[in-house]
Amino acid sequence: MKVITICGSMRFAKEIIKIATELETKNGYCVLQPVYNFDDIPISDRELQNIVKAHYKKIDISDAVFVVNVGGYIGKSVAEEIAYAKNLNKEILYLE
Repeated sequence: MKVITICGSMRFAKEIIKIATELETKNGYCVLQPVYNFDDIPISDRELQNIVKAHYKKIDISDAVFVVNVGGYIGKSVAEEIAYAKNLNKEILYLE
């Protein structure tokens, strides 16, 4: 079973959830997703650092990353995640 980490801006959270569901149900992949909904929960800088570390660990243990780049948008953080995954020779898949 292929393990895939989803990378994408949280502005595309709904799309990420939909894509993750499709990858799991239709393709049988194990999908690791980012943490959502920072607007309703106060998060300290330290907690945010923990979330980022955890996300990079997800990339470490994945076979591939799936970039949710709606309209071709790739922000700074996602670009860094892609570079990190490429450095580890991970397969990079893009929505667009």
